Amino acid sequence: MYAVVAPAQAAAPVLDKLRQGGALVIAHRESSTPFSYLDADKKPVGYAVDVCLKLAEAVKKELGLKTMPVTFKMATPANRIAMIESHEADLECGSTTNNAERRQKVAFTVPHYITGSRFMVRADSMIEELHQFEGKKLVSTKGTTPMKAVEQANRERLLRINVLEAPDHAKAVEMVEKGEADGFVMDDVLLYGLIASRPDPSKLKVVGKPLTIEPLAIMLPKDDPTFKRIVDEEMKRMIRSREAHALYEKWFEKPIPPKNTSLNLPMNYLLRDFWKYPTDVVPF
Repeated sequence: MYAVVAPAQAAAPVLDKLRQGGALVIAHRESSTPFSYLDADKKPVGYAVDVCLKLAEAVKKELGLKTMPVTFKMATPANRIAMIESHEADLECGSTTNNAERRQKVAFTVPHYITGSRFMVRADSMIEELHQFEGKKLVSTKGTTPMKAVEQANRERLLRINVLEAPDHAKAVEMVEKGEADGFVMDDVLLYGLIASRPDPSKLKVVGKPLTIEPLAIMLPKDDPTFKRIVDEEMKRMIRSREAHALYEKWFEKPIPPKNTSLNLPMNYLLRDFWKYPTDVVPF
């Protein structure tokens, strides 16, 4: 066990709030299947939500609290960083990429997934790679790293792609289905989850080589180092004890709500190798 009493000069806004009886606020997403989404009863569920609930329990135990309220608050790709930075939420449990730009504003714990951004297209589409979107419409979700990556590639390679912005993942999928966009660029695991949740999954497919490599991690405030240390230690414990592996199997390899279908996505080598030596430090 490690001490949770921070030095006098160290800030502890999250832990101070919890010690005074305040609630731990978990920011969740609406349609980031299977990480963080709403089930048929509009209740937040998912792999990242389960991880966050375990982190919350570890914080409660470490602080020696008999009770600790946990509340949920909806976040979007556009406001999730600001919610953590402003302490509107204490943990963001979704599908957020840990990168250098974001680390200037917020902190991240050990990645719970590593993915790459690829393309969702209609099943009858002949498109397989980025350059084939030249002169066509490619949508992504506002405030995401795949959106920035495709905009940069479009500029540097003079591809003349008409890059469209959607407010959330669900809207982007609709745009592809309706022909308003020729493809949707996003983390491939999210694309598979979104396709599985559609009325007719056979009408969509995922194509292309990864445009980016994305280490996804729980986001938390930068100004509470003791809170982060508790969260980091619990993430490492879950990985070493294989509790994290069991959660992975539950959400990626077994039937999940709301349609009780399975994504059938075994753990990829990127995450498997990273979890051999779990750390919050990523080379991006």
